[in-house]
Amino acid sequence: MFEKIKEWKQKYDEWGKVHPSAKEWLETFVFVFVMVIIIRYFICEVRWIPSASMHPTLMEGDRIIVERVTHFYAKPKRGDILVFYPPFVKPKKSLLGILERRTGLFCNDVAFIKRVVGLPGEKIEIKTLKDGKNVVLINDKPLKEDYILSEYESIPCSDTMYCGPMIIPQGKYFMMGDNRGNSEDSRFWGFLPEGRIIGRAVFVFWPLNRIKVLKAN
Repeated sequence: MFEKIKEWKQKYDEWGKVHPSAKEWLETFVFVFVMVIIIRYFICEVRWIPSASMHPTLMEGDRIIVERVTHFYAKPKRGDILVFYPPFVKPKKSLLGILERRTGLFCNDVAFIKRVVGLPGEKIEIKTLKDGKNVVLINDKPLKEDYILSEYESIPCSDTMYCGPMIIPQGKYFMMGDNRGNSEDSRFWGFLPEGRIIGRAVFVFWPLNRIKVLKAN
């Protein structure tokens, strides 16, 4: 193996002497490509919002920064806005597929963006009160949610939906969109495994009139 690598290097050096400009361009391209992968995997990446599920916090066409640093040393908190691969998405298991997901480059796997509502070990229940208001109960207490579009707009729960009461398993999270009347979230596909998280949305940088820091509450 080492002899083969040594042979490739020798041929590359010989080629570089004949084509010095091409070698310089190639090495620059490789360096930039590797740096992009490192930045996207360990630090942050750019995403855009394609749907209305996070109104009014995020609008269609918003460009956001998703940081990946926190995910390596801390657990998600309630209120965090996460980008993730939902459980029903079957990712490619090939080495190339794993590399695509880890870096975000050329990846066609569907990614969602929702807010953390329920944490591991908590009891969660979604109810519609007599006055038409929709509430999320955490350990039987109403959750204060100033960020949602409306307390009176929500998709009615059915027997096929995850509305509880139920206990959130360890290592999993209950995710919901801020626009409760138009969001395909944990109510439909269940709990989010921690291993499916890509990163945390922290900043809207485009359009300019919507620049803002995204906070948990």
